[in-house]
Amino acid sequence: MNFRARAAVAGIFVLALGARTRSQGPVETLLPPADDDVYALRRPAEAGDAKAQYALASYYFRGRYLTLEHAEAVTWYQRSADQGFAPAENQLATMYEHGFGVVRNFKLALAYFRKAADQGYAPAEFNLGVMYESGNYGVKRDYNQAFAWYQKAADQNWSDGEREVAYFYQCGFAVKQDLEQALAWYRRSAGHGNAMAENQLGYFAEEGWGEPKNYNEALSWYYKAAEHGNDTAAENIGYMFQNGLGVATDYAKALDWYYKAAAEGNADAENQLGWMYQYGQGVKPDHANALGWYGLAAEQGNVHGRNNLQAFCDQLDERGDEACETGGSPFTDAAIAQAQRRAYVGSSQPN
Repeated sequence: MNFRARAAVAGIFVLALGARTRSQGPVETLLPPADDDVYALRRPAEAGDAKAQYALASYYFRGRYLTLEHAEAVTWYQRSADQGFAPAENQLATMYEHGFGVVRNFKLALAYFRKAADQGYAPAEFNLGVMYESGNYGVKRDYNQAFAWYQKAADQNWSDGEREVAYFYQCGFAVKQDLEQALAWYRRSAGHGNAMAENQLGYFAEEGWGEPKNYNEALSWYYKAAEHGNDTAAENIGYMFQNGLGVATDYAKALDWYYKAAAEGNADAENQLGWMYQYGQGVKPDHANALGWYGLAAEQGNVHGRNNLQAFCDQLDERGDEACETGGSPFTDAAIAQAQRRAYVGSSQPN
């Protein structure tokens, strides 16, 4: 069962190219143009139209994302940001934070985030919150500053900001711990379609935090989050079916959901698949698959995967099986691809 991977949250800055703006409120975010419209943008961009410059930069960023050739995008983001266009300032800050097309520079990233945030641009306010919460981007960790910036973003209905305000109330960071306030903010964030908030609401219902324990409600929230692409929620659904929490134990459904999560690289799901293959839950016991899935989880730093891998190897060694010592697990790329295909086969939800 996975609650929340903090590193995954703190390491993601908002590049507001449109995909993350569903139901976010009044924040202005321009979509990159279609390929056949890009030439129509160049003339107004060259004439100094800040919005056109931003849209053109976003086109180049999107088109070069896989090749990592971002110089053209940086040029147009810079020209737009020089005119004080907040979305461009936010994007340029993110380019400096990640080193996309520029030398990585946390000081400049912070400066451009502040420029955009000072104009009330919610994605930049959220990004400043991330910087101060993590303390990994050229600033010292400061929960008070982080909460203040998250609150500003949340006040504009930015769902990521709402979710972080909820998390701070949940953990008592910069504020007194208050699970009822956390619930209220998670619900508000989930109301704006935030999948991570939906997953958190599932966990609260499952554990009975701030409300009576309710497995049906937990599963309902997990389904919503998984439908919105949250692999942690998919792993949580698998866990409930594996352990019969609020539903009849169903190893087949558990496997389906674990495969869905593992196909997205979820280390907890990989560990659970290793367990199911080791002990024959819904499948025939298979040492190679168990070792392979434990190994994938361990490679991502998953503590349970690492411990289970070591314990299973110790058991095999005692039996005289040298699979771990020889590296004889046939868990190849082809096998992983087959497992990923399995993620989309079979029943996903109970009838």
